[in-house]
Amino acid sequence: MGLAADLDYRHTSGNPVHRAMRWVGGTRAGGWFFSRTLRHMDNAIERVTHGRQSAPWLLSGLAVLDLTTTGRKSGQRRTSHLIATPYDGTLALLGTNFGQESTPAWALNLEAEPRATVSYRGTSRDVIARPATAAEADEIFALAGEFYMGYRNYRERIGNLRRIRVFVLEPLTAA
Repeated sequence: MGLAADLDYRHTSGNPVHRAMRWVGGTRAGGWFFSRTLRHMDNAIERVTHGRQSAPWLLSGLAVLDLTTTGRKSGQRRTSHLIATPYDGTLALLGTNFGQESTPAWALNLEAEPRATVSYRGTSRDVIARPATAAEADEIFALAGEFYMGYRNYRERIGNLRRIRVFVLEPLTAA
């Protein structure tokens, strides 16, 4: 068993509406729109459904987990709603930020403090994030592109503007 199995985390192929929304999210305009609105939509939907649903799940059928990191500047705990990629029995995270020019804060927080917590459907696990190797990053992007083509578009759009952080999450075991 690995982290993905422990959390029962997986993506579905989605219905036609989900697949259309995945396409929209992968476009430049969709990435711009969702980078500015999805967090707010997600917070509202989670509040109304008492955490049982998320905006990306309702819109696109993509599984969303919560990643709680420690803020690199504030030291405060910060939670981000992210789409993870099941990878080699564990989970991987891609810091694409919807193809925008800036690196997402959660990725910078993980670089500063790799210990974090992931939660999915009421199950939480402490993890440690490690940067993926170049070969792993390529494999993770390929896997992510199978369920959400936006990742391919984001990687292409970002190009040489910045380095996309890719993390592999490993369960943190008690010593």
